[in-house]
Amino acid sequence: MTAFDELNPAVQHHIVNSLGWNSLRPLQEATIIPVLKGEHAILLAPTAGGKTEAACFPILSRMLSENWSGLSVLYICPIKALLNNLNDRLRHYGELVGRRVEVWHGDVSASRKAKIISDPPDFLLTTPESLEVMLVSKRVDHAFFFRNVRTFVVDEIHAFAGDDRGWHLLSVIERISSLAGREIQRIGLSATVGNPGELCDWLAGNCESPRQVINPPAENDTRTDVKIDWVGSLHNAATVISRLHRGEKRLVFVDSRSRVEQLSMELRTLGVKTFVSHSSLSIEERSAAEEAFSQGNDCVIVATSTLELGIDVGDLDRVIQIDSPSTVSSFLQRIGRTGRRSDSLRNCLFLATKEDAFLQAVALLSLWESSFVEPVMPPVAPYHIFAQQVMALTLQTAGTTEVDIRQTLMRMPGFAAIPTETSHHIIEHMITKGILHSDEGVLGIGNSGERNFGYQNFMELFSVFTSPPMVKVFHGKTEIGEVHELTFAIADRGPCLLTLGGRSWATVYIDWARKKAFVEPTDIKGRSQWLSPGLPLHFEMCQAIQSILYDESVYAWLSKRAIEQLEISRDEFSWLKSGSTNLVIDVDGNATWWTFAGAIANAAIADTLALQAEKVTSDNLAVNFKKLSSADELIKRIREIASKAPQEIRIPLDTTFIQELKFSECLPQALIDQELSRRYDCSSVIAWLQKINVAIVHTR
Repeated sequence: MTAFDELNPAVQHHIVNSLGWNSLRPLQEATIIPVLKGEHAILLAPTAGGKTEAACFPILSRMLSENWSGLSVLYICPIKALLNNLNDRLRHYGELVGRRVEVWHGDVSASRKAKIISDPPDFLLTTPESLEVMLVSKRVDHAFFFRNVRTFVVDEIHAFAGDDRGWHLLSVIERISSLAGREIQRIGLSATVGNPGELCDWLAGNCESPRQVINPPAENDTRTDVKIDWVGSLHNAATVISRLHRGEKRLVFVDSRSRVEQLSMELRTLGVKTFVSHSSLSIEERSAAEEAFSQGNDCVIVATSTLELGIDVGDLDRVIQIDSPSTVSSFLQRIGRTGRRSDSLRNCLFLATKEDAFLQAVALLSLWESSFVEPVMPPVAPYHIFAQQVMALTLQTAGTTEVDIRQTLMRMPGFAAIPTETSHHIIEHMITKGILHSDEGVLGIGNSGERNFGYQNFMELFSVFTSPPMVKVFHGKTEIGEVHELTFAIADRGPCLLTLGGRSWATVYIDWARKKAFVEPTDIKGRSQWLSPGLPLHFEMCQAIQSILYDESVYAWLSKRAIEQLEISRDEFSWLKSGSTNLVIDVDGNATWWTFAGAIANAAIADTLALQAEKVTSDNLAVNFKKLSSADELIKRIREIASKAPQEIRIPLDTTFIQELKFSECLPQALIDQELSRRYDCSSVIAWLQKINVAIVHTR
């Protein structure tokens, strides 16, 4: 007897006869028994590895065998596009066994949502933000709507767990579990994660049922075709793409929206059939491009990480990466888009346009070859999310107490770690600020809370991330997308020129009050502005860059041009040695301390050494000193750092890559500082740095 035989007969029948499947994949087979038992689990498999079916087939089996009724399953995704992409497939599976599947997000019509509220489906696809809307809405009978929920499925769980959306998600899950009056099964799906056991514990939290990671060996040949080529510019990259792999369907990843637009224009100029996808395009523009690409051939779609998730764009031939993603995890997501056919390999061609990105790409593949994948680490001390959830629970229950808050919210691991006196201090601060008011211990939203968060029915409370000031762009009545408002503010005279959707536009009129810009096509090239700080690289990535620079290895996945470029880089860093950092001092009194420790640690070091030079700056690889006051004094101070306790060295809170806490006005300043400093703690890296020698290099 196999695990397949344990499925409900109706599910077995439709897998074999309606879907025409001869067998299940190893993950799908391995998942059946744990899910049927109600266990919590993390399911790991490459992109397009059948994770959705692995979770949903045994869930549908339980639904039939245990006679579930009403809204039983909440399937949660990080983005609306993925929900839309999954909807038809899951709706088909549900219809096969007589169950209803619906989708709910911001683009679903009010009439459709009203029907869902009055007649809940068996299976609802949604986002954490939409669940929050339902929980605080007065139009939803929360106890009735959520009383039958039995299972949560969280798709692309790694996209949640690494930031505050993960804490928001778990908080919403706890509130729904409280309404249902039972422990609800939690299943997470992911393609790549370095610490699956910890992620499983994070998802299951304080639940009592067994939990496990399900990650059987893949059934297919896992050979890959990976290559790095040095091309030196985006124009050259476009030329290479236009000449290689003609007749094939290619997905090109670029880690910047402005460079997506630039490359798309270059490719179209070269006669390549090109589509565009990134988060600043309207959903209609993006969906149309993705649909046209999925149906086409001999074409290219240029995208940011929006297509890194499991959105289906058809059977790809090639993945091309311009420069490098910041993590091995992202690379695995992207290469996993290829190799679906039995006669094809998973493949990825890196086209490096900049020296630093080239070194990062080489380092990334060296980490990949060593089987390293970054761990997903939830941010610590989510005080501001606690404040948000207190307000949300107050709206949900039309008044709450600290006892209710402890019973409903504090089971969530991120909040359970907050001392009782700290949570009480936050609530008292919110009362003092007028964000909350207290009527004999019953908490409600205060006047200040109404002013700050009450706009458009408390829309600001539904999401935990901040959005930059954007302007929507229209051609006639058609929304093309949105760009940063500075795109228009920096225009000198005449119409502002911008690129969006791979086309050039000139502004006709800007309605600043409604944040709308109206444009017409133009042949004059423009550019769009998306302002965002560069991501700090992982410590392991920076260390890998150092290793490839002093190592003499020749990697099989480097092209001839890439080998030559690596030799040039190695010559530039010929003074590097294993087991040490290097302080390079030039004749003009400037210096660079090459730590290869990452942006977080280097920012802390730069702040500590700020008085040693006219100007001290830092990046992922080094700390730079302009006009040293004294080289001897600098070396002395560096040695003092090595003698300090790591916790004494802290990152300055005004560093550009530190993300703003959205609900910071709900917190005392001391807790804001504490939360940020704990989130960007660099003590472990500093502790490593203290064990490393500092080699001094003088240049002429």
